[in-house]
Amino acid sequence: MIGVLNRLVDHIEEHLTEEIDLPELASSLGTTEYHLRRMFSSLAGMPLSDYVRRRRMTVAAAEVVGDGELLEIAVRYGYGSTEAFTRAFRAVHGAGPAEVRREGGPLRTQSQLRFRLTVEGTTTLDTRILDRPALRLVGHAARVPLIYHGVNPHIQAHIASLPASEHARLKQLSDTEPAGLLQVSADVDPDYTEGSELTYLHGVAVRENTPVPDDLDVLEVEAGAWAVFRTEGPFPAALQTTWAATATEWFPSNPWRLRVGPSIVSVLDRAEDFSTAICELWLPVERA
Repeated sequence: MIGVLNRLVDHIEEHLTEEIDLPELASSLGTTEYHLRRMFSSLAGMPLSDYVRRRRMTVAAAEVVGDGELLEIAVRYGYGSTEAFTRAFRAVHGAGPAEVRREGGPLRTQSQLRFRLTVEGTTTLDTRILDRPALRLVGHAARVPLIYHGVNPHIQAHIASLPASEHARLKQLSDTEPAGLLQVSADVDPDYTEGSELTYLHGVAVRENTPVPDDLDVLEVEAGAWAVFRTEGPFPAALQTTWAATATEWFPSNPWRLRVGPSIVSVLDRAEDFSTAICELWLPVERA
């Protein structure tokens, strides 16, 4: 995967002024657009689309400080007007092209990325690979913003709004793995941009033909393989550390890639105050 990401970066550099057909490029690199975007954002710490825009504006800045027509520069870098180019340029450099041309700056450089695999094995990942039939995730769903670190207050508020009797009812419906009450994230932005919206479902897994009460939300999940990572320790810190390690250590070292589908957290056991927990993180995967 590290080699694939570096070839992606090289391709971007060679075609900075062109539209990049990411699905076709991913296919030529032997992977999928979804997996490529997710791994890039996890390892680079920024969405792929942001990196491309920052690199374009970094290189365009060298032309802006010259005496070429701004409209010609804008068109060369894929913008139909100087206004659109100015907005993108200002978002990266903090100043518009005219100001930079007049003052010589400020300019903020996005260096070309280079991915390297540091073989440390710092996180021990207790993993299972399971082939599972189609299932349904049922419960109560809400749209919430993606937050990387710490407790997501929007998810916390959503769960707190449910009465204790509803948690008990959901548990009784569960009839397949992943077992117990689940924290489900679906419809996630492929770039995994912090602050972007996702569908969060608090619920359980049931078999495909299990009757579901009409008042519950339902997510249909296709049959396929799952990588299941067991984690234990402070909650949610230990879970978030494991999640990060899947991108930095597990996927680069194993012949699997993410496929489109929800990610699921099953809480197997926890302290009464939820300060610590034993969890399983379920990620939909396919052979690379």
